[in-house]
Parts: sequence; structure tokens; C-alpha cells
Amino acid sequence: MNGKKNWYIVDGYRPPVNPGEATDYEGHECIMILNCNDQDANIFIDVYFTDRPPVEGIPFVAPAKRVTAFRSNDRKVFGDLYLDVGVQYSLRIRSDVDVVVQYGRLDVNQPNMAYLATLGYGQ
Repeated sequence: MNGKKNWYIVDGYRPPVNPGEATDYEGHECIMILNCNDQDANIFIDVYFTDRPPVEGIPFVAPAKRVTAFRSNDRKVFGDLYLDVGVQYSLRIRSDVDVVVQYGRLDVNQPNMAYLATLGYGQ
């Protein structure tokens, strides 16, 4: 077994890139998918919101034997869906082969910053 087929990231939140403070860091978040298999992983991403219906079935391919990282504002992945800064959302990531999903966020709203990195919940 090289991971799980279903992953959940509950605390999605896109922080501001730079709140105007003197910092060299860029606020962002990133979804990372590790595919240790000999075949590509055909992935579907579902995005859930607090105030509107979900956007389901966004297709993505995670290449075999690779790690793929993308930001939540990556139009190549999310297409027409734009996740606004400050909007709370959750992700369900479904794959046809076992993968590992991690989520990271750098929030530079305060001078001391906050970095969060967590594995999603997999089943």
C-alpha cells in the first residue's frame, strides 16, 4: 500500500499574498500529492464551501513516481474556479490509485507569520 484513494483537507483557507508589511515571504497555500505507483493517478478534486454548493469532479493527473505540488489559485488545476483570499473551503481528493496528500499554508498576516503543514485524512 502506497497511501489511500480518498483524502480530505478540511481547513482550506487562502491567505493574502502580502498584507503590506515589510516581509520577503509570500503568503500562500499548497496541495502536495505523492504518487509512488508505476502508473499515473487519475484524480478528481471536490471543493466544498460554507455558503454555496460544492464544485465537484475537477480532473487532475498526478504522474507516476512523482510528487506534484500546486497552489489553490493555480488556474491550470482549478480552471474557472477561483478561490478568493480569506474564503474558507474544504477539499476531497479522490484517486484511482493509492496516493498521499499533504497540505501546507504560510500566512504572513502578522510579522511572526504562521506555517501549517498537515497530512490530510485518508481512507
